[in-house]
Amino acid sequence: MIVRPHVPLALRGTCLTLQRVVFCALSLSISHAQAGSLPAGGHFIAGSGSIATSGPTLTVNQSSSRGVVDWTSFSIASGNHVVFDNGAGATLNRVTGTSASTLLGTLSATGSVYLINPQGVVIGSSGVISTGGRFVGSTLDTSNAAFMQGAALTFAGNSNARIVNFGKIGSSGGDVVLIARNEVANMGSISAPKGTAELAAGQQILLQDSASGKQVFVLAGSRGTVFDTGAISAAQINLQAADGNVFALAGAHSPVRATGTATRDGHVWLVADRGNVVVGGPLVASDVGGKGGTVDTTANALSLCDSCGNPTITAAQWNLTTPSFTIESQAANVIARSLNAGTSVNLTTTGAPGDAGDLEVGSNLAWHGTASLTLAARHNVTIDAGETVKNQGNGNLTLRADTAALDNGGSVINQGTLDWSGSLGTASVLYDMNGTYSPGAQLANQGWVATPYSGLLSQFTAYKLVNTVNDLQNISLDLTGAYALGKDIAAAGTAFVPLGNTSTAFTGQFDGMGHTIDRLSFQQQAFWQPTGLFGVVGKTGIVRNVGVTNSNANYDDGPSGILAGDNQGLVTHSYTTGFLYATNENQTTTGGLVGQNDGTITRSWSGVSSDTQGLAGGLVGRNNGSIVQSYATGDVTGPLHVEPGGLVGDNTGFISQSYSTGKAQGGMGGGGLVYSNEGTINESFDVGLVNAYSPAGVAYLNTGTITSVYWDRQTTGQISGGNGVPVSQGLSTAQMSAPASFATWKFGAGGAWSMPVGATHPVLAWQQAQ
Repeated sequence: MIVRPHVPLALRGTCLTLQRVVFCALSLSISHAQAGSLPAGGHFIAGSGSIATSGPTLTVNQSSSRGVVDWTSFSIASGNHVVFDNGAGATLNRVTGTSASTLLGTLSATGSVYLINPQGVVIGSSGVISTGGRFVGSTLDTSNAAFMQGAALTFAGNSNARIVNFGKIGSSGGDVVLIARNEVANMGSISAPKGTAELAAGQQILLQDSASGKQVFVLAGSRGTVFDTGAISAAQINLQAADGNVFALAGAHSPVRATGTATRDGHVWLVADRGNVVVGGPLVASDVGGKGGTVDTTANALSLCDSCGNPTITAAQWNLTTPSFTIESQAANVIARSLNAGTSVNLTTTGAPGDAGDLEVGSNLAWHGTASLTLAARHNVTIDAGETVKNQGNGNLTLRADTAALDNGGSVINQGTLDWSGSLGTASVLYDMNGTYSPGAQLANQGWVATPYSGLLSQFTAYKLVNTVNDLQNISLDLTGAYALGKDIAAAGTAFVPLGNTSTAFTGQFDGMGHTIDRLSFQQQAFWQPTGLFGVVGKTGIVRNVGVTNSNANYDDGPSGILAGDNQGLVTHSYTTGFLYATNENQTTTGGLVGQNDGTITRSWSGVSSDTQGLAGGLVGRNNGSIVQSYATGDVTGPLHVEPGGLVGDNTGFISQSYSTGKAQGGMGGGGLVYSNEGTINESFDVGLVNAYSPAGVAYLNTGTITSVYWDRQTTGQISGGNGVPVSQGLSTAQMSAPASFATWKFGAGGAWSMPVGATHPVLAWQQAQ
């Protein structure tokens, strides 16, 4: 087992080791004894205003919205005050003298204050800065012209001085930004409840306005250091040193806390993408509603220092990104404690020159509760012999190799134990098609039950990653396997051979993991063979969580759809968009999602528009199985010999809690929801225009059972729903937008339906949740 040190080797032996970090900052700060009584030598060089001193108070009255003031010195003794009366404007203060700024008294402003001093700035323990707008303290200089124009500011310079805060810095309506080339340190408190608190070290730094994200970006590194042992609270927080060191070491009683606002989502960034980040103190991120926010940690060398103060990350999501990593005992403790706090953790290795990007679990890692753990490696994920990854509760685990989807042979090697015997969560393993999976010991919960509509078969699932069109086509070599998309796939220019046919169906599992396959076109199969991404999905086959987008399909015969020609298994949480064209009036059955459904389709949809002949449906051409909580939005049109249904062409099976909104238009009659029904339809509706010979708002032909099914008389243009459909279930658009019109339907918590504000018809609750 390989164990990496917590403190990067490059930092050992320096004043920045964790045991001495606070004392180092104190020794590097500027002596309080050097503090001047009040700023001196001030005069406006841009904008306009006046400067006056009365006793212990110096007041800057600014008459322009922006102003630049040069000072020969800018310090405030204890008990003294500097007041900026600048309205909602901003004042840039530049110190041209040779002394550092030591602020032991009070600085207040109605607007924003920028203080630039290449000799350094220290806010003493008695120092208080309070602004209505932004406060910026910097040892790097910027452009007067850009400032006066309100443009983005680039700070640059070669100063080796520091920005150190022992006091209190607060902005009631803006941001707090501390910038230096060498070192920025906070051992006091920083508060920006409506803005961002950002500490950055670099040679060149960009500061720009953003209403929703971070505003400081290090453009050129300086191997500088940012560290925090104090308290920071803001809507969003960013500690950044591109190629230097970031120490997040705040104690248990002074955490880094990002509490979101209506426009800022409660986000903490710790960034040293070419340097070192040490997490040794608590971090808290939440949104405006008090729910979890996000913590992003990016480092060339990452240390999770449990012995620095038992750090816990409390957020909805903690993302860690580093070239390679070993989870040894201290890191495991930090990760487990954060998972126990309800924070889902995503640890990703990216690799680097000479570093393949492996991720190793070298210590036991156990947690309880619902938080999820993702360990994703650019190359291999390894769990060492004798080590156990364990959840008790409902937590999910994802182990992923080849996280960049490079087909690099990435493997998942479990030499230890995955223990989910006390968990109702799932464990997913993803490895490259050219790699391997060593399952090791897997302990499953015998009482585990799949989440409804998930399509999962077991608590543990191992997938081969599909990263290219070639990988996708190679599924045909083993139609019984489990596969997952590793990324979105661009398939333009490929004549794809459908996966599975009537003699050998796809009987494995295919999970799109939320990815898409774009601009897929199909090679027509032999006569009457079903055509789609999957020709035939067999009775045990499962397709889930995938989008097939912008497809352009031209069919001659057989049941044909964009996702599948014939589904005999399960399709769930999947969708299609694009265009479908079929020419043979006697031999085609087409659907935007599936040509013929003999299995089950749940929580899926299609936006495919079709110009076709024969039997056609917006979602399914012919349904002999079940369709539940699904919908179609595409138009189904064609010439004389088309039999169109907005959702389904012909239904002999079961349709429930589904709807259509596209046109159903053709010369052989038309049905808003289905063309013909010999099966059962309930709790569904149609609002799409029906324009055909002898049309109907629900079903053109009906010998089956239709209950609690509605149509919009105005948008469909139809006063009849069809044979067996009560006229009373034809509603006006106003009635379609009122939940009370749907007497037996359940809206809201626990129901299948939702009515968004301003909507003209219901939508499915799962659709609204997305």
